[in-house]
Order: sequence, then C-alpha cells, then structure tokens
Amino acid sequence: MTRRPSESGQPDRDGPRDGPEDRLRRFARIWSRAIYPATATSMTRAEFEDYLIPLARTLREALTARPFDPTPALDIGTALVAAHCTDPGALPRSLGVVDSYLVLYCSPGDHFPAEESRARCARLQHAIAAGFAQALRERTLIEQEAVSRAALTAQADAEKALHASEALFRAVFEGAAIGIGIADMNGDIIDVNQALTQMFGGPEEHVRSRKVTDWAHPEDEPGVWNLQREVARGERDHYRAEKPYYRSDGTVLWTNLTVSLLRDNADRPQYMLALMEDITERRLLHEQLRYEATHDALTGLPNRTLFFERLEAALAERDGVARFGLCYLDLDGFKAVNDSLGHAVGDQMLVAVADRLQTCLTSPDQLIARIGGDEFVALIVDPDSQDDVTALAHRILDALSEPVRLEGRDLLVRGSIGIVDGPAGELGPEEVLRSADITMYRAKAAGGNRYEHADPEADVLAITKYGLVNSLPMALERGEFFIEYQPLVRLCDGTVHGAEALVRWCHPLRGVLGPDQFIPLAENTGLIVPLGRWVLSEAVRQARDWQFEGCEGPLRVNVNLSPFQLRHPGLVRDTVEVLKEAGVEPTALCLEVTESALIGADETLLRPLRQLADLGVDIALDDFGTGYSNLSNLRRMPLSTLKLDRSFTRGMQHDPADPIDVKIVEGVVSLAHTLDLAVTVEGVETGAQAEHLKVLGCDTAQGWYYARPGPPERLHALSLVDAS
Repeated sequence: MTRRPSESGQPDRDGPRDGPEDRLRRFARIWSRAIYPATATSMTRAEFEDYLIPLARTLREALTARPFDPTPALDIGTALVAAHCTDPGALPRSLGVVDSYLVLYCSPGDHFPAEESRARCARLQHAIAAGFAQALRERTLIEQEAVSRAALTAQADAEKALHASEALFRAVFEGAAIGIGIADMNGDIIDVNQALTQMFGGPEEHVRSRKVTDWAHPEDEPGVWNLQREVARGERDHYRAEKPYYRSDGTVLWTNLTVSLLRDNADRPQYMLALMEDITERRLLHEQLRYEATHDALTGLPNRTLFFERLEAALAERDGVARFGLCYLDLDGFKAVNDSLGHAVGDQMLVAVADRLQTCLTSPDQLIARIGGDEFVALIVDPDSQDDVTALAHRILDALSEPVRLEGRDLLVRGSIGIVDGPAGELGPEEVLRSADITMYRAKAAGGNRYEHADPEADVLAITKYGLVNSLPMALERGEFFIEYQPLVRLCDGTVHGAEALVRWCHPLRGVLGPDQFIPLAENTGLIVPLGRWVLSEAVRQARDWQFEGCEGPLRVNVNLSPFQLRHPGLVRDTVEVLKEAGVEPTALCLEVTESALIGADETLLRPLRQLADLGVDIALDDFGTGYSNLSNLRRMPLSTLKLDRSFTRGMQHDPADPIDVKIVEGVVSLAHTLDLAVTVEGVETGAQAEHLKVLGCDTAQGWYYARPGPPERLHALSLVDAS
C-alpha cells in the first residue's frame, strides 16, 4: 500500500507499480513541503506543488542526460526566485531535498553507477545555487536601483514637497529587504534601516556610532578602500564590491556592497548611500563546494586539483630566484593489500598513511596531497636548498617505517619516492610531475622503500622507451620490421649449415634498432606474440626460398623464442601452421630458448617443446653457461643443440689460448656429445678462435669472423676476416 510523505518531510515508500511520473510527483511534494513555509508566494500549497513539477522534471532529465550537462539547473534557481522563494532558508532547504531525494526518486536505475549519480546530483545542486544567486542578485540590483532613484528623487523634491518626499523616502528606506545606510561626507554614519540593523545582529547604535572607516576587515578586496576614499572626495559617483564585516558577536557578515554618492541640486556631494545584500549563506555554500572540489573525500588531503593550483603558483618565476621541491610517493605493494584484505582495509591504510604524512610538514609553505590511488605528493615552496627536499623525503620514509595496526594486524608500509627540485620558471607542472613519476619508478625498480633524485638523462630514456612502446603495435602493421641472417658454419669443413634470424626495427625517427632495444618492451606489453609469429613466418619462408634456390645441402633457420612465447598456449599450433603454410619440413627449423628461461622449468613448461621436438623441430639451449642451471636437467629437456655463450671462448681469440677457457669448453663439448647434443658457439671473432673450437670438437659456430648479420642473399658470402 502506498504511503504519502509525512509532515516531517520523510519520503514516501514506492508502491510496486509506481511509474516515473508518480515518483516525480512525490519528489515535487517533498520539495513543496520543505520550502512552501518559507515562500512569499500568493499560490496555494497545491498550486505551488504543481509549479514545482516541471522544475523537478527538468532536474530528472538533466540527471539522466547523455552527455551530462548541469546548465538546465540554473533555470531552477531562477524559477525559485521568481516564485518569491527568497527567504534565507529556501535555498538550503531546496538543496537538501535535491541532495537527499533526487537520486532516490528520479535516478536512471542501473544505467549509471551510484557514484556517478551522486556526482551528477552534486553538480546540479551547484548549478541551482548559482542560478538562485544570479536571479536574486538581479532582483536586488533592481531594488537597489529603485532605492537609489527614490533617494535622489526625495532629495531633489525636498524643497518642493519636503513632508511628502520624506514620507516616501522613509517608506522605501524602512521597507526595503536590503540593508541601507547613509553617511555624511566625513564618513559618519547618520542613518540605517531595520534590515541593515538585523544583518549586523545588534542594536542600531552598534552601527550608527561608528565611522565608515571603522569597518575594515582583513579579507577586504585589494583597492576597495581606495575606491571609498575617491567617493568621499567626490571623485567617484559609485562602486561595487564583495565586502565582509564583523557583526556584534564577532561572526562575519558577507555582503554585496554598492556605495553611491548623493549630490544636491548644485551638484555638490552631500551624502554617501550604502546598499548591502547579505550573501553570507551563499558564500559559505560556495566555500563548502570549493572545499569538496579541491579535497580528497577519503583522506581529507588536498586533491589533484588543488595540488596543481599550488604547483603552478610555485613554478611561476619570481625574479628568477624562487625554487621548488617535490616528493612523489607511491606505496610499495599496496595492490596486494587490496587484493588480499579487501578495499575497506586498503582505504583504512590510506587514511593512516595520510595522517602520518601530515606530521612530516614543518611549515605553511609545504603541502601534502593525494593525487590518486596510493599516490601522494609533497610540495615545498622556495626551499633553501635540495637538502630541505631530501630531508622531507627522509621524514616521509621514517613516518612510514612503523607498521600500521588495522583490524588486529600489523601491516608493513613501504614507499618509493621520486624527488624533483630546482628553480621556478624552467619547467611546467606537467613536466615536473612526469619527471617525478619517472624518478619514483626508478626508486621502485631499485628495490623500493627509498628515494631517488630526478635525472634528465634517465627521463629522456624513459620517455623514449614509452614512445617505442606506443609505436610497437603500428610498426608491425606498417611493416617496419625486417630480418637479417647470420650464417651458422660447420667447423669441420667451413660450409654454411644454416642461419640465425635476427629481427630489426627500421624506426621512422630513430633509424634501425637492434632487438635488445625493443624485444624487452614487446615482452612486457604482450606484443612479442604477434611479433614472434611474424618473425617465425618470415624466417621459415626464407628457408623455403633457400631450398628452391638450390643451395648445397639443407639449410636450417634458427629463430629465437622468448620466455613469454614459450608460455603462450598457441605456440605449438602457430608453429605447425607456419611450417604447413610455407611447405617446409620441421627439420628445417630450430627454436632457440635461453637457458635462463628454462631454469626450474616444470613439465608444463617443457611440454610444448617436447611436442615440437617430436614433430622434428630442433630445440637449442641458447646462452648456455649463463643461467647456472643444474647440468643434470639437460637429460630431461628435449634439446638437440647447446649454444655456448661467447663469454667462455673470449680467451681463445688469440694464441696461445687461455687454458682455463679451453678446459671449460672441452668439458662442455664432452658432456654435450655424451648426451647426443650438438654444440654451437656464438661470438666467434678471429680465425685463431675458430681453429681452437674446431680442435675441441665444437660442431658449428657463428660470429663476425664469418659474417655479420645481413640480407638473406649474402648468406654464403663468408668474410673469414678477424673482426678486430
């Protein structure tokens, strides 16, 4: 059964079949009951409720509009003033009804998250207040103009009809809704109306016993008293300003003040007329909305908006001597707290961290703000030196060193800090924050729970890296990658056994980039899978072309396999498809996997390699000797080749060879051959080195002694010249 709202303004309970219009009318009814007693309208309560229905419909449409636009709510404030809802309590009550019931009765249902609905509602309240204030101001200005005209008319007609004009002036003077005061040209207040006396909250003598110059306030607008002195000297006829006053009880009254100069028939200055509109409540509402817009709702700290305002002011160059300092803090491992203990505990930790950070501030020139998630920033305006900024970073880390006690647990808090400081005027706010962010991640990469100072060279490298990451996806689509091939040579007879495919990036701005400059980025972003498949496809097609060209003996192509590709579920399927599309036997392909990728590999990781080896694809263990793997693991890996890292053969580049290197290589070759594995040596740079490796029984080699990586048509063009 549907219940009507109670006389206290509590909402009705919705019936099971209430439609949008029923809910809209309930909202209008609650609104009417809240503000009708504070109106001076001639409408009945029912008529006033009907008057509010289209206003409520406008609010509902604005709340649910896409895109969102709070502008229609300006007209709501104007309409309230037009209906004479100008009592000081009318606007707060209206905003209270909108805040409490608009989303409840006029929400878009599941179309928006609750947070977005509340945010939209808050912006609509702001627009209503702005429209109300503007309409009330226009109405007040009309009243002020009428009062001014009446005052001038009364003065001009005083000699002709003194008694009649005095009565008219008094009627306007005493009956006006705005405060009116009259002072002589010496600044002595000689008359005030009842509205002004009420505004100041004391007896009339509290105002009349003082001079105009006694009403100074610390928050007066700059220059307002210069304007007042110009009026007192007869040099200016009027001025307007927002001016605060102290009431008799010490509280502050904010007014829209208009001061006009009254002249006699001979144009001589006679009096100063002050018209005052009380805007205290509007000002407090504006300050509240401003606070909510510039402070973090969870921690109470300044938010990103206020931080950037302060940072922009700090970076504004002042005579070339001002400095700034900034500490960018990101909590280490905070995601694990949210994931394991829940976001409620994570929020409690953020509040605790914010409280500790505030204790690190030592002067009003320092600011702590939360700019998002678990990221905080501390700003020092004009520090004496970099030591002051570093000291602040120390205080922050010390403040976080003690565990946070939450729900019976001691949670460890750690943070990484990026420090940027320097003279103002050289960098913009975005550049400063970007440098601090990059520096913070350097501190995190170094182990966390520490700070690092900004380094312009490191910033350039990070920005360049970011640019390469962004360019990678389109580079593959635009065909910017190409492959060079380095020959694999049989040591027994010096013939070409195959080639290793090495991918290159022909960057449109940075030229040709080697794999070490972009392969790690591709692995971190997951782009290594499509890039690796492209390399595999191109290399296998090239192996087929070499066969068709009638090269002597079968040529095998080696393709590197990254750890990310090794774990990709489509590895075997993609490899089989590439071989099938090219019409090449699996024996023409060798996949190289680094030793570090297979350290501690379980059967799940080795299974795809076993499947490929069973098909006839060779598997080579690349960089052997650098991963410190257990040699016994070689027996359970589906390998056909060991690629010995070049670090073990540098001592053989000249005669006589390093005996230790000789013994190591001799042992590896013996072990490999015992396990029926071939041995390939990379990084061969001299003829002496090649001869030593041949004597030791290595099977194949590659390096600059034979040929540098190049186009496929130069595969057999061996230089056989020492690289040095």
